[in-house]
Parts: sequence; C-alpha cells; structure tokens
Amino acid sequence: MAFYSRMREDIANARRHDPAARSGFEIAVAYSGLHAVWWYRIAHRMWRAGLKTPARFVSQFARFLTGIEIHPGATIGRRFFIDHGMGVVVGETTWVGDDVMVYHGVTLGGKGSGRGKRHPTIQNGVTVGAGAKVLGSITIGARSVIGANAVVIHDAPADSVLTGVPARARPRTGHEQIPGDDWLDPALYI
Repeated sequence: MAFYSRMREDIANARRHDPAARSGFEIAVAYSGLHAVWWYRIAHRMWRAGLKTPARFVSQFARFLTGIEIHPGATIGRRFFIDHGMGVVVGETTWVGDDVMVYHGVTLGGKGSGRGKRHPTIQNGVTVGAGAKVLGSITIGARSVIGANAVVIHDAPADSVLTGVPARARPRTGHEQIPGDDWLDPALYI
C-alpha cells in the first residue's frame, strides 16, 4: 500500500476511534500518535534496508517531537492508533497486528538483555489501556482488552480482559467498554 494511501487510512481510523476528532485536517496536523506512526514507518523502511543507525536517529527525532518512542525494528500492522500518546514505548522485537489501539503511558517492553524475541506480540484488534505494561516475549490474543495500569507478563488467549498487577486474564463478556463501540448511550452523560 502506498504511503499516502496508508496515511489516509490512518486518518480515517483515527476518526473512527476518537469521538473528539473534528476533521481529517485536524487529525493530520495535531495528532502526535499518528505522527509517531508515520515517522516509525520511515525509520522502519530504513531499518529493513540496513540503515540501522540513521533509522535510530529518525526514531529518536520522532520521540523528541511526539513523546512516543517506537523502535524502528518493531513490526506494526495497519490502522495502529495511539490515542494521546505521551510516554508510549514500543520495543525492538515487538510485533503489533492490525487494528490495535493503545493509550498514553503504555509500554510494550522487553524482559532480559539477550538476543532474540524479547518483546510482546499483540494480535489483531487489541486495545491497551493507559499506563499498561506488557512485558516480555508473550502473546496477547486477538480482540483482547488490557485494562489501565495492568502489568501483563503472561500470554493471554483471544477475547480476554486483562486487569491487575500482575494481570490476570478472564474471558470477555461483551459488556466491556471499548473505544469505538456503539453500545454506550451518550444520554447517560447528559
């Protein structure tokens, strides 16, 4: 997919996830999470082309501008959305699937200093709440929800809800509030 087509897809995805978004222009200009992902894509291409040090410079420049650090060696799928963004860290061997959403203060980090896979695998459709830490070479199953400030250190099956320190997985019931879901009645807040 061409870079500009992917940008348009990202902007549309942000509009789906953020009810405060007023226009595509506003999203393109003012959403630091989107900017971090766009810079990541440039750095990732450089990384894959063997330009590792320049790729790290680009990623650090993006961190300086956005407050979001995404290692250029990470693998990130389509429609990755970072809401609010500040303090998000994505490690080198992290793998993120499509349609994943993370909030501010999230760490997708490693355990240990050895070589090889040290960071988590986040499958498609996962939502990671503010301040959550997902650590080590673990797999979070598709469509799971990780609660705010959870510390996840074990694998979780698909369609799980993970909360606590350390986080424990339980099956989703379908009643959890997930950004973008339409079940929440706005009249409750009037």
